[in-house]
Amino acid sequence: MKALIASGGRGTRLRPLTHTQNKHLIPIANKPILHYAIEHAVDARIKEIGIVVNADDVEVQKTIGNGDKWNVKITYIPQIVPGGLSQVVQLAEKFIGKENFIFYLGDNMVVGGVKRFIDEFEKSKCDCFLTLAKVKDPERFGVPEIKNGKIIGVEEKPNIPKSQFAVSGIYIYNHHIFEAVNSIKPSARGELEISDAHQYLIDKGFTIGYAEITGWWKDTGKPNDLLEANRLVLDNIETKISGNVDSLSTIAGKVIVESGAKIINSIVRGPAIIGKNCTIENSYVGPFTSVGDDSFVKNSEVEYSIVMTKCKIENVNIRIEGSILGNDVEIVEAIGKPRVHRFMIGDQSRVEVA
Repeated sequence: MKALIASGGRGTRLRPLTHTQNKHLIPIANKPILHYAIEHAVDARIKEIGIVVNADDVEVQKTIGNGDKWNVKITYIPQIVPGGLSQVVQLAEKFIGKENFIFYLGDNMVVGGVKRFIDEFEKSKCDCFLTLAKVKDPERFGVPEIKNGKIIGVEEKPNIPKSQFAVSGIYIYNHHIFEAVNSIKPSARGELEISDAHQYLIDKGFTIGYAEITGWWKDTGKPNDLLEANRLVLDNIETKISGNVDSLSTIAGKVIVESGAKIINSIVRGPAIIGKNCTIENSYVGPFTSVGDDSFVKNSEVEYSIVMTKCKIENVNIRIEGSILGNDVEIVEAIGKPRVHRFMIGDQSRVEVA
């Protein structure tokens, strides 16, 4: 069994964050999203992982490396122009060969890993195994039609969904998937849809198995999804205080304070994580907040937010909540008069003021 992880694309729904970084490297609980996919593959005892990357960008390769960190071999597969998930599978045919493999979208997160799905695939001896999740907005996803316990059809982003399930971004295949992806035609939006490949397998009589994800699953394609994934991961951490917490500070709930961090006259209410070499001074960090390495928070309040590395939040007189701050962001009190809001904001940013 090999693993194939998709980490290409441009992350347009997450701009402006993705103007300067690959969306699969955005941190969830201070760890790149892509790490979770790799760790799930490692937990399933997979030793060879192929990662499909944008051909014009080496950010993923530099961040992830060759796999030594996880004791696996990582092969990078370039994608020149994004052309749909079936195209991603096409590109990996040489890497996969005739082996079975799990195809994992690198911006998806699921609790409990993927080993249980691989075990079910191998036990069922099916050709294709899909994971399903019940969602509020199935029209955003590939949607299965289920009858008498069998998937009889799959439609990509339907106007009228035939079930409340989404085909989540975790698929398991044998080599017949290559026949499918090499036989289908581009959709109306010009992409080779993975749903069309699944429908091809159904039409040709190949066996399709499935399992429902009973815990949580997140496609982190939108800002609110990132915050929710951050919340869900933080909800499962255990307290670990490696940095310094002074006697005037209060730590409540499950909190990680990493090495070199200083908590001075502040309240940190978990679940929360404070990264390496951070300083939190005379401030409040509330539940479901991750603060990236080398960040500085003084005389301010932050809750239910993702703060990336090297950020500075100082003398902000209103609580920052439900926010995502990219690397090297500064939010500071304006000096002098008149008292005004002063912004320098990149393309496609969103700011709410009160």
